[in-house]
Amino acid sequence: MAKILHQVYDLECQVILFINQYFERKYVNAFFRFVTHLGGARFSIASVLLTILFTSGSLRLTAISSAVALTISHIPVALVKKLFPRKRPYLALNQVNVGENPLQDHSFPSGHTTAIFSILTPFILFYPLLAIILLPIGCIVGLSRIYLGLHYPTDVMAGCLLGCCTGMISLQFVF
Repeated sequence: MAKILHQVYDLECQVILFINQYFERKYVNAFFRFVTHLGGARFSIASVLLTILFTSGSLRLTAISSAVALTISHIPVALVKKLFPRKRPYLALNQVNVGENPLQDHSFPSGHTTAIFSILTPFILFYPLLAIILLPIGCIVGLSRIYLGLHYPTDVMAGCLLGCCTGMISLQFVF
């Protein structure tokens, strides 16, 4: 088992270094620095609250589901970060490029990825056609976390899974 985990870690390191190698490209960097904020606290909370305040009917209930999912999903994120204190890639790998003032807490799971998928999942489930737009947004936010040297691919996958699960549960609960 330890050998398999070591191989997965080696693969993750290769993926990070491959994606992160484009860090010095001005427009790519600007794009990922912008996109990553879609999973940040300010944008995720504000977008859900504004949707709740300025809509009605099933759209409003879906936004309430997203708010519930966003709130609930960050309890396990905080717990898992304490239970599995994994160093962020820029701290563990010398070759990883990182911007100014990088996050200092643990990397597993990705909170930004958890947030974006917990918000998007109720909308995708209730309005399946939105998946064409929302799934790529969620995936790009996750990719941005790897590109910026802040998360390993498994951090992002765990955040995606956690966000999707809480999004599905909250939609069932609200409706």
